[in-house]
Amino acid sequence: MAVWRRKPKNRVLIHSDQGSQFTSIDWSAFTRAHNLEHSMSWRGNCHANAVPKSFFNLFKRERIR
Repeated sequence: MAVWRRKPKNRVLIHSDQGSQFTSIDWSAFTRAHNLEHSMSWRGNCHANAVPKSFFNLFKRERIR
């Protein structure tokens, strides 16, 4: 959806964990087709998403509940 809406002209970096959806051949083909650079954290790195998870946890607590 974001690729379709924004139509990036330059290469865009996408960082993810090693979930099965991000290690699939389909995802790899999608990133190549849309000029995206895929970056993955190493296996078992619990700190890779610490900042976004902390932010969204606080956001949900303050805004949604």
